[in-house]
Amino acid sequence: MIDSTRYPRLSRIDAPSDLRQFDESELPAIADELRAYLIESVGRSGGHFGAGLGVIELTTVLHYLYDTPHDRLVWDVGHQTYPHKILTGRRDRIHTVKQKDGVAPFPKREESEYDTFGVGHSSTSISAALGMAVANAQAGNDRRVVAVIGDGAMTAGMAYEALNHAGGMEPEPDVLVILNDNRMSISEAVGGLTKMLGRATGSRTLNALREGGKKLLGDKNNPTAKFVRRWEEHWKGMFVPSTLFEEMGFHYTGPIDGHDVKALVETLKTLQGLKGPQLLHVITTKGKGYEFAEGDQIGYHAVSPFDPDKGLVAKGGAKKPTYTDVFGDWLCDMAAADPLLLGITPAMREGSGLVRFSKEYPARYFDTAIAEQHAVTLAAGMACEGAKPVVAIYSTFLQRAYDQVVHDVAVQKLDVLFAIDRGGVVGPDGATHAGNLDLSFLRCVPNLVLMAPADENECRQMLTTGFRFEGPAAVRYPRGTGPGVAVDTTLDTLPIGKAELRKRGARVALLAFGAIVPAAEQVAAELGLTVVNMRFVRPLDRALLLELSRTHEGFVTLEDNVVAGGAGSGVAELLNAEGVTMPVLHLGLPDAFQHHASREDLLAEAGLDAAGIRDAVLRRWPDLRGGSAGLQAAAAG
Repeated sequence: MIDSTRYPRLSRIDAPSDLRQFDESELPAIADELRAYLIESVGRSGGHFGAGLGVIELTTVLHYLYDTPHDRLVWDVGHQTYPHKILTGRRDRIHTVKQKDGVAPFPKREESEYDTFGVGHSSTSISAALGMAVANAQAGNDRRVVAVIGDGAMTAGMAYEALNHAGGMEPEPDVLVILNDNRMSISEAVGGLTKMLGRATGSRTLNALREGGKKLLGDKNNPTAKFVRRWEEHWKGMFVPSTLFEEMGFHYTGPIDGHDVKALVETLKTLQGLKGPQLLHVITTKGKGYEFAEGDQIGYHAVSPFDPDKGLVAKGGAKKPTYTDVFGDWLCDMAAADPLLLGITPAMREGSGLVRFSKEYPARYFDTAIAEQHAVTLAAGMACEGAKPVVAIYSTFLQRAYDQVVHDVAVQKLDVLFAIDRGGVVGPDGATHAGNLDLSFLRCVPNLVLMAPADENECRQMLTTGFRFEGPAAVRYPRGTGPGVAVDTTLDTLPIGKAELRKRGARVALLAFGAIVPAAEQVAAELGLTVVNMRFVRPLDRALLLELSRTHEGFVTLEDNVVAGGAGSGVAELLNAEGVTMPVLHLGLPDAFQHHASREDLLAEAGLDAAGIRDAVLRRWPDLRGGSAGLQAAAAG
């Protein structure tokens, strides 16, 4: 429970309606308490941090001025929504964020009526808010809609598609877009002149004159109205980044200081009275109010639990390399060996392990910002001219570029390697970041070689294999560490389409793909079964599967992917095509979106840990109970 002596105002806010009972003059103090509480709670739990600190004042003012949840606040991505959650009834549970049965790390409609749109990926807010505004207009209600989008999310094309649509609609939709600019992308720091212009564009007097002029001039398409509008656009465009938005049909206001509560209140009160598409540009500082976070905005984007007084403390001692580390080292080694290699990431340099590569090979490093579609087609264009592009991308983000994988890469058999991180169960970030579909949606793509490593060294070998394969290839690996296999620094390849027989047993063969291999080996050892590290999802090892089908009475396929259309489905399809009839048990992720919890918890919940696999096998073949002794007894009988 919150300490009412340390947080005398925040402790009285269980919902935004409570916030609105305070006098406007107390909003800065409430914001200060909210910032201190966020630092304290995330220090206990870990989670997304810097982005929330940057929108403390904005969040407070929005919930104060707008009648939420009747009015709709749509947050982009959701990294910044911890303050929103604290003010909307989840204050005393915020320390459970990302934990099993705890608060979700992103807005989630099932969790709260204040979470108006579920997110996790970027650049969806304007489209969703526009859809809400249109539906509300159709229903004839007075609900107001606000989208809050960061400058990073504004690098994605979807945001501009929505802006373009909204600005050209008739009748004009009543929607407010707030561009939260933390000065890491779009704008320079706010100076005296831009502050003055921000106050001017947000003033009631100026906007009253503007609206009156619109009425006086009549049709916005007549020559005089067009001239006046263009004059205004170019006047503001001399000083602020407004022209683009004005050209798209939005009335631009700002930039204003996003940490100035008084300026936010005055400007938003003005905008509440305006019709049509509005864009408010606010300047904020990511990590605002916490010195360590302001000084290291990348490092404090998302954090593990830490002592707020000391900040993040580096953990000493050697640690097992993650799969991401393995990829990062391989990329640099392969770049040294092959000058044709180019590295691409859609705004995930740190997450995908490209920091070292970006420093050692800056001319061969390409960050496309949050533009997954462009990243893949960029790679396709590079491959057309003889380059060897490697696209480093999270599984869940590759979903956004599926058409480009098919249309631009696979159809043309272009030489592109996809290094797919966070495949399978991801865990604490929840359903929006789960890589549980990729084997299904990639397995069906012609010309594509698809691999899943069982360990760290195999991951490196597969990356080399895919890179040297003349055509599209993908290596899909999980979040975090593997079983701890030492990594050979050579650049060896694997024979394409060949699985690895890890242990020859009897009766039942466990066919394991990727990260599930170690658990399968454990079960196979206990029950005296055959276990195969399948390695390749496409193409499958046809010869080995047919051989095993003649010597075993059943197969078990194991994958950390949905069963529907996954690797196991490929095994069943092969057997059916060859006229082989035998029982096949498919074990994989459930036909549902998994909630947020640890990776270990979710694997166990799905029955993909050793205990779950053992139980499933014994339910199908109960006479296997007792392992090798049971098998001998069955043979004697």
